[in-house]
Amino acid sequence: EKKKKSILSGVPNSLPSMLKSYRIQEKVKGVGFDFPNDDLAFEKIIEEIQEFKNEINNDNIENAEQELGDIFFALIGYAQMNGINSVNALEKTNQKFINRFTKVEEIISKGNKHLSNYSKNELSEFWSKAKSDEL
Repeated sequence: EKKKKSILSGVPNSLPSMLKSYRIQEKVKGVGFDFPNDDLAFEKIIEEIQEFKNEINNDNIENAEQELGDIFFALIGYAQMNGINSVNALEKTNQKFINRFTKVEEIISKGNKHLSNYSKNELSEFWSKAKSDEL
């Protein structure tokens, strides 16, 4: 007797986790396994965030890690539901962060101290300056 393949069998295990999550949700959405509306999908994100916070508050790092994964999964699905590719979105944020941090390093290079010698408040001010320079 022939064994039926899972709809998810076409998703390679070797994919990076975020892309794999995107593809998993793409596959199941294709057969109608999805939230019926935007609001319910967003409520799921809020629920997962609360569960994550509860685990952090209980110092249960192992469960918190699982809940964090659930948050990412729910966010990826919500973004996909709204036509946003989360992999591309994260890469844009990575580049934005790199650009801003590079500007912070440029600001710091004008002084005589190393980045680690500045307080968090000073670094926050440099970050705000780098961010405002983008506008």
